[in-house]
Amino acid sequence: MRKIRGFVSSRSSSVSSVVRRTGSIAVVGAVAASGLVAGTGDAGAVGDFYRPPARLSEAPGSVVRTQPTQLLLQIPGVRNQWPGTATRIMYTTTRQDGKPTAVTGAVVEPTAPWHGRGPRPTVVLAPGTVGQGDQCAGSKMLSLPMSIDPTKPSLGVNYSGLEMNLFLLNGVRVVLTDYVGMGTPGIHTYVNRLESGRAVLDAARAALKVAKAPKDAPVAFSGYSQGGGATASAAELASTYASDLNVKATYAGAPPADLSKVIGQIDGTFISGAIGYAINGLVARYPALDPILKKETSATGRRALKDVATQCIADTGLTHGFQRTDQWTRNGKSLSAVIKKYPRVQKMLDDQRIGRLKPNAPVLISTGVSDDVIPHGQVVQLYRDWKAQGADVRLDNDFTPPIFPGLVVNHALPMLAKMLPATSYILSELNS
Repeated sequence: MRKIRGFVSSRSSSVSSVVRRTGSIAVVGAVAASGLVAGTGDAGAVGDFYRPPARLSEAPGSVVRTQPTQLLLQIPGVRNQWPGTATRIMYTTTRQDGKPTAVTGAVVEPTAPWHGRGPRPTVVLAPGTVGQGDQCAGSKMLSLPMSIDPTKPSLGVNYSGLEMNLFLLNGVRVVLTDYVGMGTPGIHTYVNRLESGRAVLDAARAALKVAKAPKDAPVAFSGYSQGGGATASAAELASTYASDLNVKATYAGAPPADLSKVIGQIDGTFISGAIGYAINGLVARYPALDPILKKETSATGRRALKDVATQCIADTGLTHGFQRTDQWTRNGKSLSAVIKKYPRVQKMLDDQRIGRLKPNAPVLISTGVSDDVIPHGQVVQLYRDWKAQGADVRLDNDFTPPIFPGLVVNHALPMLAKMLPATSYILSELNS
């Protein structure tokens, strides 16, 4: 495996040449942490933007429509404001069954110049778990740190703003994807391997079109947790689904590569309700799961699945946090135990397994050895699967000791700890 420059710190020659001209990574981190980040708040002003037309282009990554929008503290109508110019987008991608569908997101053209090699690069940010309700879409969360909808009630937060500003201040174009069914009609197909990976790849295609950038301009992917799974999927699908893209690097933090392992780990934690997101998404693509659910779930379980379908992650934590899935089943056994009864359901989960295809560009994977949401072992297995295929992949472990297991602390802290090294890694590869 070739040496990866700039991973440990931003002092590597390739990264530092970029960072010196646009502000150091450390300073950028301080600015981002101060609260000048993208957030929520303008969902009520977008009108019918999120309703796709009756007919869509068959070409993945086609731009359906665009709409100007603002970032935090920006003045409407004023051009070239820090840290960039934001455009809400709707673009096409491909469902699991091969049919085209519309996905929304946002492209941000940075105010800062790109001082690296070649044309300005594009990084697709794949958000971590924000929920399953339409109000949780990141492209609706661009002008304030959070959004409160008292009618539901619901609390939405866009924590992608920290990472977004790191790239923008280094002159990198950023595009955020909302994923399939987040904001647009239909259920959000949470952690669906094909649909999340394709949404990331097609977001890159759409962003290049919106920016009128060269078709071969470099692109990279970055995500953590759900986002890490999406970018990992994109990395291994790129060579077959989007060979036209010039993919330079991927960061996949804490990717849920094997859902059969993740379900047992997340069960009973503060965000155990996110299991419901996955079930709802599976039912939307595997109709055979519906009668099994009706047979096996209790009234409590059916109510939980209905509730979480319209919630953001904070809502789900407050209403279903620390519940165990044995409360959702008729026989009082965990969901993992019920799944073992049905080979068909096991196959549905196995379809989502990441690691069977080889990424066509370098990948950095991170994992917390004490992660209380995404099992460390299945992340390591992803690394081994890719290495066995000859992929250029690196694994970075976080050794934070267990802190209040189940509160998701050991999942969140590694995300923050690896943000700067991951950004440095991607900048290094984009500038190579």
